[in-house]
Amino acid sequence: MQRIVELLRDSEAMLEGHFLLSSGRHSDRYFQCARLFQHPDRAEEAMAEVVRRLAVEREAGRLDFDLVVGPAMGGILPAFVVGKALGLPAIFTERDDEQKMSLRRGFELRPGQKILIVEDVVTTGKSSGECARSLEAAGGKVVALACVVDRRAKGVEVEWPIFAAATLPAASWEAVECPLCKQALPIVKPGSRKMA
Repeated sequence: MQRIVELLRDSEAMLEGHFLLSSGRHSDRYFQCARLFQHPDRAEEAMAEVVRRLAVEREAGRLDFDLVVGPAMGGILPAFVVGKALGLPAIFTERDDEQKMSLRRGFELRPGQKILIVEDVVTTGKSSGECARSLEAAGGKVVALACVVDRRAKGVEVEWPIFAAATLPAASWEAVECPLCKQALPIVKPGSRKMA
């Protein structure tokens, strides 16, 4: 895991400050994994152990999937890296005009198709859950979740087994509890999700 932290730092992908996360929570740390994934060699290295663990689980028959899906924006590149390494197709979901996560661009699923969701960062699992509901409504079955950084706080659960390159819990708060807001520090929203 130390190597993943080095890759994030070397890529200037681990930021410190006052951030509005896609989950709506506030944090003093933000992982801008797009900065890591602009370097294909670093991206492959960062996901190599995740890919190895997924391959072991598939070969042992403990995990079965034949499609990799990344929620836009942050999951597109990690999903591609994982799909390529495992020899599987990698597609993505994205927000439609009503801001609902959906399959577009002609992507389709077979009924019952087993899916691995791949994200950049998991904080609350909200994006993964939205992606999963969309895929299951289209006939798929989500079986696992993989990510670059698992930053969930203690007690935050996801519905599937999770395979993370690094587990780096970071403080996050509801806006009304945010100590950085109380200090009147300016907030930055670096993510792609439109907030209400």
